Amino acid sequence: MTDPLDRPLRIALVDDQPLVRAGFAMVIDSQDDMEVITQASDGAAAVEELRARTVDVVLMDVRMPRMDGIEATAEILARAAEGRAPKIIVLTTFDLDEYVVAAIRAGASGFLLKDAQPEDLLGAIRTVHRGDAVIAPSATRRLLERVISAPEPEQQDTAVLGSLTERELEVLTLMGRGFSNKEIGAELFVAEATVKTHVGRVLAKLDARDRVQAVIIAFETGLVAPGAR
Repeated sequence: MTDPLDRPLRIALVDDQPLVRAGFAMVIDSQDDMEVITQASDGAAAVEELRARTVDVVLMDVRMPRMDGIEATAEILARAAEGRAPKIIVLTTFDLDEYVVAAIRAGASGFLLKDAQPEDLLGAIRTVHRGDAVIAPSATRRLLERVISAPEPEQQDTAVLGSLTERELEVLTLMGRGFSNKEIGAELFVAEATVKTHVGRVLAKLDARDRVQAVIIAFETGLVAPGAR
C-alpha cells in the first residue's frame, strides 16, 4: 500500500551485520511500493543518517556496537519533527527478548524476529506504516506479561484513563487482554469499523503512538492484569 503521496515507502535499515542488511534490502527493493533509501551499521550512525533524511519505516536491530537499538530509537523519535517521526520496527533474534519491551517503551511500534518469512517482513512494514502495531494482539499480551508485573494498587496511576468514556475503557481492556478488533466487535456486539473508531480515539486520548503503547498503559494502570483473557 502506498502512502497519500503515491510514492514508495522509504525504508531505513539499521543492523551491524552487512549480510542481514543485504538480505532485507533485497526483499524490500523487490516491491514496487517500498525502497531502501539508507542503511546504517549501528544506532549512532542511524541517528546521524536520519538527521538529513525523512523515512517512513526503520528496521532497527537491538544489539549493536556504539549505540544500541533502544537508545537509537529514542534519539530518532525525539529529534523528529512533529508529525514526521518514522515508524520503528525492532529486529531481534530472540522471541520475547526483554530488550524488545525497552525498545517499545522508547517508542518503537513493535518487533519482528530476524528469521521471519519475507512476506511477514513486508506485511509488517505496510502494517506499521498504516499506524497499527506489528505484534499480533496475543503476542503483545504475552510479551508484556513476561516483562511487566502488575503494579501495586498504591502505585497505579489511573488519572491517565480519566478522559476515556466507559465504552473506550471497555475497548482498551479488551485490547490489553489480547483481543483483535474483530474479537472486540464480537464481544461488544458492534461492527469492526466501530471498534476501529474507538481504538483511534483511545490512542489519541492516551497520546499513544499505536496499539502496543496503549496496551502498556492498560497494564501499568492496573486496568488489565497479567494473565487476563
